[in-house]
Amino acid sequence: MNREKILIVDDDLDIRNLIEIYLKNEGYEIVKAKNGKEALELIDDSFDLVLLDVMMPLMDGTTTCTEIRKNYNMPIIFLTAKTEDMDKVIGLTVGADDYITKPFNAIELIARIKANIRRYVDFNVAKREQLSKIITVNDLEINLDTHKVNRSNKEIYLTKTEFNILVLLTKNRGIVFSINKIYDRVWGEESLLNANNTVMVHIRKLREKIEVDPKNPKYIKTIWGVGYKIE
Repeated sequence: MNREKILIVDDDLDIRNLIEIYLKNEGYEIVKAKNGKEALELIDDSFDLVLLDVMMPLMDGTTTCTEIRKNYNMPIIFLTAKTEDMDKVIGLTVGADDYITKPFNAIELIARIKANIRRYVDFNVAKREQLSKIITVNDLEINLDTHKVNRSNKEIYLTKTEFNILVLLTKNRGIVFSINKIYDRVWGEESLLNANNTVMVHIRKLREKIEVDPKNPKYIKTIWGVGYKIE
Protein backbone atom coordinates (compact mmCIF):
# COMPACT_ATOMS: atom_id res chain seq x y z
CA MET A 1 0.00 0.00 0.00
CA ASN A 2 1.42 3.41 -0.98
CA ARG A 3 2.12 5.87 1.83
CA GLU A 4 0.50 9.27 1.65
CA LYS A 5 2.99 11.86 0.46
CA ILE A 6 3.30 15.37 1.88
CA LEU A 7 5.32 18.36 0.67
CA ILE A 8 6.59 20.63 3.46
CA VAL A 9 7.44 24.15 2.25
CA ASP A 10 9.09 26.43 4.81
CA ASP A 11 12.20 28.60 4.80
CA ASP A 12 12.97 27.64 8.41
CA LEU A 13 15.11 24.49 8.44
CA ASP A 14 14.25 23.69 12.06
CA ILE A 15 10.52 23.83 11.36
CA ARG A 16 10.89 21.66 8.25
CA ASN A 17 12.82 19.06 10.19
CA LEU A 18 10.47 19.17 13.19
CA ILE A 19 7.38 18.66 11.04
CA GLU A 20 9.16 15.88 9.18
CA ILE A 21 9.75 14.02 12.45
CA TYR A 22 6.10 14.39 13.47
CA LEU A 23 4.77 13.20 10.14
CA LYS A 24 7.21 10.36 9.56
CA ASN A 25 6.11 8.98 12.92
CA GLU A 26 2.58 8.92 11.46
CA GLY A 27 3.77 6.95 8.46
CA TYR A 28 3.77 9.75 5.87
CA GLU A 29 6.31 10.08 3.08
CA ILE A 30 7.93 13.51 3.29
CA VAL A 31 9.49 15.83 0.71
CA LYS A 32 10.83 19.24 1.77
CA ALA A 33 11.31 22.58 0.01
CA LYS A 34 12.81 25.75 1.45
CA ASN A 35 10.81 28.22 -0.67
CA GLY A 36 7.95 28.46 -3.11
CA LYS A 37 10.14 28.36 -6.20
CA GLU A 38 11.68 25.08 -5.10
CA ALA A 39 8.22 23.73 -4.22
CA LEU A 40 6.95 24.36 -7.76
CA GLU A 41 9.91 22.44 -9.14
CA LEU A 42 9.06 19.45 -6.92
CA ILE A 43 5.25 19.41 -7.05
CA ASP A 44 3.43 16.78 -9.08
CA ASP A 45 0.33 14.59 -8.90
CA SER A 46 1.95 12.16 -6.48
CA PHE A 47 1.48 14.49 -3.48
CA ASP A 48 -1.54 14.10 -1.21
CA LEU A 49 -1.11 17.39 0.68
CA VAL A 50 1.07 20.50 0.86
CA LEU A 51 2.06 22.29 4.08
CA LEU A 52 2.92 25.80 2.94
CA ASP A 53 4.54 28.64 4.87
CA VAL A 54 3.36 32.12 3.91
CA MET A 55 6.40 34.35 4.55
CA MET A 56 9.28 33.00 2.43
CA PRO A 57 12.03 34.48 0.24
CA LEU A 58 12.02 34.23 -3.58
CA MET A 59 8.33 33.30 -3.70
CA ASP A 60 5.85 33.67 -0.84
CA GLY A 61 3.20 31.13 0.09
CA THR A 62 0.30 33.06 -1.41
CA THR A 63 1.94 33.21 -4.82
CA THR A 64 3.04 29.58 -4.54
CA CYS A 65 -0.48 28.47 -3.68
CA THR A 66 -1.87 30.37 -6.65
CA GLU A 67 0.61 28.68 -8.98
CA ILE A 68 -0.05 25.21 -7.56
CA ARG A 69 -3.80 25.66 -8.01
CA LYS A 70 -3.33 26.23 -11.75
CA ASN A 71 -2.54 22.53 -12.17
CA TYR A 72 -3.23 20.61 -8.95
CA ASN A 73 -6.08 20.17 -6.47
CA MET A 74 -4.48 18.38 -3.50
CA PRO A 75 -5.17 19.99 -0.10
CA ILE A 76 -2.98 22.93 0.86
CA ILE A 77 -2.59 23.97 4.50
CA PHE A 78 -0.98 27.34 5.22
CA LEU A 79 1.52 27.49 8.09
CA THR A 80 2.11 31.05 9.21
CA ALA A 81 2.72 33.36 12.14
CA LYS A 82 0.10 35.72 10.75
CA THR A 83 -3.12 35.66 12.77
CA GLU A 84 -5.12 38.49 11.25
CA ASP A 85 -8.48 37.45 9.81
CA MET A 86 -7.75 39.19 6.52
CA ASP A 87 -4.59 37.13 6.06
CA LYS A 88 -6.64 33.98 6.56
CA VAL A 89 -9.24 35.18 4.07
CA ILE A 90 -6.56 35.90 1.47
CA GLY A 91 -5.06 32.46 1.99
CA LEU A 92 -8.39 30.70 1.55
CA THR A 93 -9.25 32.89 -1.42
CA VAL A 94 -6.16 31.85 -3.39
CA GLY A 95 -6.93 28.17 -2.86
CA ALA A 96 -5.77 27.06 0.58
CA ASP A 97 -7.93 24.47 2.31
CA ASP A 98 -6.90 25.18 5.88
CA TYR A 99 -4.82 27.56 7.98
CA ILE A 100 -2.63 26.81 11.02
CA THR A 101 -0.81 29.55 12.91
CA LYS A 102 2.66 29.22 14.42
CA PRO A 103 3.57 28.09 16.97
CA PHE A 104 1.38 25.06 16.29
CA ASN A 105 0.44 22.08 18.36
CA ALA A 106 1.70 18.80 16.87
CA ILE A 107 -1.50 16.95 17.72
CA GLU A 108 -3.64 19.62 16.04
CA LEU A 109 -1.36 19.72 13.00
CA ILE A 110 -1.60 15.97 12.50
CA ALA A 111 -5.36 16.02 13.04
CA ARG A 112 -5.79 18.77 10.43
CA ILE A 113 -3.60 16.91 7.95
CA LYS A 114 -5.56 13.68 8.39
CA ALA A 115 -8.90 15.48 8.08
CA ASN A 116 -7.89 17.30 4.88
CA ILE A 117 -6.46 14.18 3.24
CA ARG A 118 -9.57 12.20 4.20
CA ARG A 119 -11.86 14.83 2.65
CA TYR A 120 -9.69 14.90 -0.47
CA VAL A 121 -9.79 11.12 -0.83
CA ASP A 122 -13.54 10.96 -0.16
CA PHE A 123 -14.18 13.70 -2.71
CA ASN A 124 -12.15 11.93 -5.40
CA VAL A 125 -13.87 8.61 -4.70
CA ALA A 126 -17.27 10.28 -4.99
CA LYS A 127 -16.18 12.01 -8.19
CA ARG A 128 -14.97 8.74 -9.72
CA GLU A 129 -18.22 7.05 -8.75
CA GLN A 130 -20.21 9.85 -10.37
CA LEU A 131 -18.11 9.73 -13.52
CA SER A 132 -18.50 5.95 -13.71
CA LYS A 133 -22.25 6.51 -14.03
CA ILE A 134 -21.79 8.62 -17.16
CA ILE A 135 -20.70 7.10 -20.47
CA THR A 136 -19.45 9.40 -23.21
CA VAL A 137 -18.92 8.62 -26.89
CA ASN A 138 -17.67 11.71 -28.70
CA ASP A 139 -20.43 14.29 -28.10
CA LEU A 140 -22.93 11.66 -26.87
CA GLU A 141 -23.44 11.42 -23.10
CA ILE A 142 -25.39 8.62 -21.42
CA ASN A 143 -26.28 9.02 -17.74
CA LEU A 144 -26.87 5.58 -16.20
CA ASP A 145 -28.49 7.07 -13.09
CA THR A 146 -31.06 9.33 -14.70
CA HIS A 147 -31.43 7.34 -17.95
CA LYS A 148 -30.94 10.60 -19.84
CA VAL A 149 -29.05 10.87 -23.12
CA ASN A 150 -27.58 14.09 -24.48
CA ARG A 151 -25.89 14.86 -27.76
CA SER A 152 -23.98 18.14 -27.80
CA ASN A 153 -25.81 19.06 -24.56
CA LYS A 154 -29.23 18.55 -26.16
CA GLU A 155 -31.41 15.89 -24.55
CA ILE A 156 -32.53 12.94 -26.67
CA TYR A 157 -35.59 11.01 -25.55
CA LEU A 158 -35.24 7.22 -25.82
CA THR A 159 -37.56 4.37 -24.91
CA LYS A 160 -36.38 1.97 -22.23
CA THR A 161 -35.43 -0.64 -24.83
CA GLU A 162 -33.57 1.87 -27.01
CA PHE A 163 -31.68 3.09 -23.95
CA ASN A 164 -30.75 -0.46 -22.95
CA ILE A 165 -29.44 -1.23 -26.45
CA LEU A 166 -27.37 1.95 -26.43
CA VAL A 167 -25.94 1.18 -22.98
CA LEU A 168 -25.09 -2.39 -24.02
CA LEU A 169 -23.14 -1.19 -27.04
CA THR A 170 -21.43 1.77 -25.33
CA LYS A 171 -20.37 -0.28 -22.32
CA ASN A 172 -18.77 -2.75 -24.71
CA ARG A 173 -17.20 -0.39 -27.25
CA GLY A 174 -15.45 -2.13 -30.09
CA ILE A 175 -17.24 -5.44 -29.49
CA VAL A 176 -19.59 -6.65 -32.23
CA PHE A 177 -22.94 -7.90 -30.96
CA SER A 178 -25.01 -10.20 -33.13
CA ILE A 179 -28.76 -9.64 -33.35
CA ASN A 180 -29.35 -12.78 -31.30
CA LYS A 181 -26.94 -11.62 -28.60
CA ILE A 182 -28.54 -8.15 -28.44
CA TYR A 183 -31.97 -9.74 -28.11
CA ASP A 184 -30.73 -12.08 -25.39
CA ARG A 185 -29.04 -9.28 -23.39
CA VAL A 186 -31.69 -6.58 -23.79
CA TRP A 187 -34.93 -8.56 -23.84
CA GLY A 188 -33.60 -11.12 -21.39
CA GLU A 189 -34.68 -14.19 -23.31
CA GLU A 190 -33.41 -16.42 -26.06
CA SER A 191 -33.78 -15.22 -29.62
CA LEU A 192 -37.22 -15.85 -31.10
CA LEU A 193 -38.25 -16.15 -34.74
CA ASN A 194 -39.01 -12.42 -34.94
CA ALA A 195 -35.81 -11.34 -33.12
CA ASN A 196 -34.18 -10.11 -36.33
CA ASN A 197 -36.98 -7.71 -37.19
CA THR A 198 -37.43 -6.61 -33.57
CA VAL A 199 -33.77 -5.71 -33.06
CA MET A 200 -33.34 -4.13 -36.49
CA VAL A 201 -36.40 -1.91 -35.98
CA HIS A 202 -35.08 -0.73 -32.61
CA ILE A 203 -31.61 -0.08 -34.03
CA ARG A 204 -33.17 1.94 -36.86
CA LYS A 205 -35.25 4.02 -34.43
CA LEU A 206 -32.25 4.51 -32.15
CA ARG A 207 -30.16 5.74 -35.06
CA GLU A 208 -32.89 8.16 -36.09
CA LYS A 209 -32.67 9.72 -32.64
CA ILE A 210 -28.93 9.78 -31.89
CA GLU A 211 -27.36 10.08 -35.33
CA VAL A 212 -27.03 13.35 -37.21
CA ASP A 213 -27.30 11.35 -40.43
CA PRO A 214 -28.94 7.95 -39.76
CA LYS A 215 -28.04 6.73 -43.26
CA ASN A 216 -24.38 7.39 -42.52
CA PRO A 217 -24.18 6.46 -38.82
CA LYS A 218 -21.41 7.91 -36.70
CA TYR A 219 -22.12 5.90 -33.58
CA ILE A 220 -23.78 2.55 -34.25
CA LYS A 221 -21.84 0.76 -36.97
CA THR A 222 -23.19 -2.20 -38.94
CA ILE A 223 -20.77 -5.07 -39.40
CA TRP A 224 -22.40 -6.84 -42.32
CA GLY A 225 -23.22 -10.47 -41.68
CA VAL A 226 -22.13 -10.18 -38.05
CA GLY A 227 -24.01 -7.50 -36.10
CA TYR A 228 -23.60 -4.02 -34.60
CA LYS A 229 -21.03 -2.16 -32.55
CA ILE A 230 -20.07 1.26 -31.25
CA GLU A 231 -16.41 2.13 -31.70
